[in-house]
Amino acid sequence: MPEQPELISRHDLQQQLGEVLPDINRSPGIPPACYADPGLLALERRAVFQHGWVGLGRADRWLDSGDYSALEIAGVPLIVVRNKSGELKAFANSCRHRGSQILTGQGNCKKIKCPFHWWTYDLDGKLKVYSRMENAQDFNPDEFGLVEFRVELRDGFAFTSFEEQPPRLDDWLAEFASFHQPWNLEQWHTTRVREFEANCNWKTFIEVFNEYYHLPMVHPDSINWLYPEPDAVDEVSGQFTTQFGATEGVAALMEDTQQYALPVAMGLQERESMGTRYTWIYPNMTFALSQDSMWIYQAFPLSADRCQVTQTICFPAESVELDDFEQRASHYYARIDAAIGEDLPFLQQQQVGLNSRFARPGRFGALEPSVAKFAYWYAQQLLQHFD
Repeated sequence: MPEQPELISRHDLQQQLGEVLPDINRSPGIPPACYADPGLLALERRAVFQHGWVGLGRADRWLDSGDYSALEIAGVPLIVVRNKSGELKAFANSCRHRGSQILTGQGNCKKIKCPFHWWTYDLDGKLKVYSRMENAQDFNPDEFGLVEFRVELRDGFAFTSFEEQPPRLDDWLAEFASFHQPWNLEQWHTTRVREFEANCNWKTFIEVFNEYYHLPMVHPDSINWLYPEPDAVDEVSGQFTTQFGATEGVAALMEDTQQYALPVAMGLQERESMGTRYTWIYPNMTFALSQDSMWIYQAFPLSADRCQVTQTICFPAESVELDDFEQRASHYYARIDAAIGEDLPFLQQQQVGLNSRFARPGRFGALEPSVAKFAYWYAQQLLQHFD
């Protein structure tokens, strides 16, 4: 199969990225080639995912000792595992013997065992089993543990960084805690995790989740009725964007299932108890936090036009303890799945247009401020990492 030609020259890319402005009313969008050109993936991985912090999701996805997931974050295979001391760890999913991928999928393990030559590591990444190495002079197993990445937790979310000296996570998140403090997120529980692939660029997947513009066109008969005009996007200094909007009903339920609404989360008052806060933690984790539930999406690039998506749904601890929780939660799951099911065909159609070498940057409408905020952040990351 012939190699796909580049959709944009290096000079034109730099020029178009430089035209993305912090003033969303004057700014063009990200160059379409950034959503479609396979040649830009290496730059994007370096600039966006291997610099700063990346959200792993909710820490309680890995609840017990040995719970693990094998992830791939922008070309980096990763193991996330809970160790025997209860700490969450992240390791390169690459055996220190011949580099094989060690774990796949998700599950629970007592040790991390490479299937190729059975080199085996404990849950802290230390090499414990390494047969037939008696001839290797000056071989020290303490020097052959799994490559470890820093993991830190905030408000129930887990983050990792591929940098040896990453910026302080509290500086990266800045005002995040103050905007989300009313929900007391550390006390919320993950009740479902679903993974799937989407035939679109990872950025378009998260963008559609953070704008109200498409609701009447894509969701006219399902969830559009829920959402009146939102508040203005909040001004923050951290690496995220956030926006609150009141809703006509419980945001995570369809109109005909509102009777199954769970209690409002403890501690919420006034407007927080009657709406939804949409937050996008850069680069690729976003969530909707309503009065009674939270649904989270992470999108990881597999190629320029395809991404791996993790959907996580959480509820306050007091709701999970209700006798009829599972029955009521099933209606939340159905609503969330239906909405994303309506988005996906439009995202795939959008990708077809973005793949064209004649696609050009657009402009931002009044209901897309969070998308525009990300566009400026993204443009700055790429510009800072040109050779």
